Amino acid sequence: MNNVVLIGRLTKDPDLRYLPNTGTAVANFTLAVDRNLSKEKRAEAQEKGQAEADFIRIVAWGKLAENVANFTNKGRLVAVTGRIQTGSYVDKDGKKVYTTEVFANYVEFLEWGNNKGDDTDYLIDGFHEVEGEEIPF
Repeated sequence: MNNVVLIGRLTKDPDLRYLPNTGTAVANFTLAVDRNLSKEKRAEAQEKGQAEADFIRIVAWGKLAENVANFTNKGRLVAVTGRIQTGSYVDKDGKKVYTTEVFANYVEFLEWGNNKGDDTDYLIDGFHEVEGEEIPF
């Protein structure tokens, strides 16, 4: 079974591209996932300059890729489910480079807004905020 579930923050805005022959969308982003460390171990890691998080490369395809690119940005908290895929290639110096990525099946946006105190960023075209009296149920 190859299944992974991660919760973390984007380290930068997603990179959205379209494949030249098919026009299929592909988004690449890196997720910073905190390690489950005790207070003591976290303080020790900070003192030694060691990582307190893992930085995991994520790949999303199709409509999921477009949604990730359109509705997330650096620092945003997301949950990703998918599968791990490994690969390799030969770099320009002739050295073999091994890769490990998570191919996302599902990305859930755990935070909305623009991180600037303005919470209207979550509104999507065609939708608007309504007051309690206007809700039809």
